[in-house]
Amino acid sequence: MKLKDSQTFTNLARAYVSECSARTRYEFCEYGFRSNGYEAIATLIDKIAYQEFNHARMLYMKLQDAEMKQIDNIDICLGLPFKEKWDLLSNLKLLAEDETDEAKAYEKFEQTAREEGFGEIADLFAMIRDVEIRHAKIFKEVYSQMKDKKLYKKAKEVAWICPACGYVSFGKEAWETCPLCQAKQGYASLILPDDLHL
Repeated sequence: MKLKDSQTFTNLARAYVSECSARTRYEFCEYGFRSNGYEAIATLIDKIAYQEFNHARMLYMKLQDAEMKQIDNIDICLGLPFKEKWDLLSNLKLLAEDETDEAKAYEKFEQTAREEGFGEIADLFAMIRDVEIRHAKIFKEVYSQMKDKKLYKKAKEVAWICPACGYVSFGKEAWETCPLCQAKQGYASLILPDDLHL
């Protein structure tokens, strides 16, 4: 079967559009956090948005590998979430849900690609799925910390780093204002479990 005649071809296009949409939604959320003084969360979301861009880039490259010299249009039917609003805490929860939904879609896309004989594309879908699962865990963790008011308070002493100037302090709570550069607490690096760092 030729790629352009397969369901995998359509799934590549659907995944590409989904990744582009996710990136833009994440940038809206990043803007909201940055505008409200949560620089560290905004930076984290920005990193994830960039990873979504690279997922889209890889999917686009696979579409371009199709036998056709030029692709003028690919008709697809696709549902996209429009859940995120301007409530910062809720958005973290919704972003985690979106990533979980994407991971489920990639699992189906992978299975179809394997059944149709496109092993390399199936592997790409599987790798992206694994990253989306990790993104969901990151958003859930930050949501929990923010909801429980533990973003900048910990049970044990940790290193609080100001990425704006490099100042480091140790304690159970981050500074309200960086003593060195006067950056607000929202700039302090987030403390995440080791397996969730980007």
